[in-house]
Amino acid sequence: MTVDPYTPHSGDRRYGVLHYDLAIDYRVTTNRLSGTATIRLQMQEDARHISFDLVGLKATKVRVSGDRSASFRQDDRRLKVVFGSEQQSGREITVSIDYSGAPSPRRTRWGLLGWEELEDGVLVASQPTGAPTWFPCNDVPSDKATYRLEITADPEYTVVSGGTATRSTQRGRTRWTFQQPVPTATYLMTVQIGQYDDDRVDLGITPGRLYHPRQLAARVRSDFAALPDMMHTFVQAFGPYPYESYKVVVTPDDLEIPLEAQGMAIFGANHVDGVGGSDRLIAHELAHQWFGNSVGVARWQDIWLNEGFACYAEWLWAEASGGPSAHSLAVAHHHHLRSLPDDLVLADPGANDMFDDRVYKRGALTLHALRLTIGDDDFFAFVRAWTDRFARLAVTSDDFLGLVDELAGSTARTLVRTWIDERALPPLPPSGERPVSAVTIAPAI
Repeated sequence: MTVDPYTPHSGDRRYGVLHYDLAIDYRVTTNRLSGTATIRLQMQEDARHISFDLVGLKATKVRVSGDRSASFRQDDRRLKVVFGSEQQSGREITVSIDYSGAPSPRRTRWGLLGWEELEDGVLVASQPTGAPTWFPCNDVPSDKATYRLEITADPEYTVVSGGTATRSTQRGRTRWTFQQPVPTATYLMTVQIGQYDDDRVDLGITPGRLYHPRQLAARVRSDFAALPDMMHTFVQAFGPYPYESYKVVVTPDDLEIPLEAQGMAIFGANHVDGVGGSDRLIAHELAHQWFGNSVGVARWQDIWLNEGFACYAEWLWAEASGGPSAHSLAVAHHHHLRSLPDDLVLADPGANDMFDDRVYKRGALTLHALRLTIGDDDFFAFVRAWTDRFARLAVTSDDFLGLVDELAGSTARTLVRTWIDERALPPLPPSGERPVSAVTIAPAI
């Protein structure tokens, strides 16, 4: 595990986290959070001290297993834990941190990130560096861990996070407990709090839930009516859904963009219009469960692997549901990209441009170019191999190129390198050389 050059002030390479146990008490009306984070980690280097990312909240007590001499100090971005003696590489240590404060989003070059108060509730949107606004962590995408999250909140509010959920009432307040046994990047952990209705949705073998304000019920149910067919289509194309459930939260507030979390997606009230206006966004966020969440990036420069696949899933769903073909959409977006500056390298766009729309569209076009080159059968076999072999791991573009070389050969690898390593936009391969069959949709089961 290394510190990410796109977020050089986040993360600590000297350890990797194995498990976070977070116990949080939160009061919506006063925006007051108090918590204890119990973090089991493994040292990656010999070190006398380590640091956790923590922003806007104050640590009040730190305990290190087997080390009564440990101390700590904190600045505006980091909590530094100093051991009584040097800890050896490979050793497992448990650090418990009591902390509290009024959580708020942090200001970054990508806008406000992290814990944010809504008009009546809470939204957490952490990509890429917002997680430290609500818990101390090693905030780099390569350091995936399992989680137990316990949140006690006011009884009139529903709390939603990823994983299996249970709840109980104690002393007039409600405690929600979530178990996330699948290794998860810090930015994909979330908390959503609101006065939400809860609809169950049959997504085949995957339980689905829609959380939304009651006044938006009709619009939400209409716009997400195709979710079972969408899930079925993506399971056929990408392989088994990687989590035990899929949850969607629609907030009462408008949001600039929807966002993904582990086993979840979050939309604003402006994203549901009752007539399917956000169909492609719903497809995009669902696809992230395979691409970005299960198969995650080890470094932010390779974000095209998340967004390119999710964008291409939009085109596949458009075709599967009777809209424009993926090929016609690819041709149209390729034509548009030719009118834009050629000053971005897909495999390393730079921190300022990692969320540029060209990363999304050129990433999707890279996949379509590969599909045109190797044919449908080999392409979708490759995609399913990608999601299977690298499930729960953090990957780089080199991993992608290696699998292309293994399954499709050196010519296909060279093609992909042209798309991701060169600034100039390559032409799409001729579509007539190999037939591109339509992606069909079967009835959801």
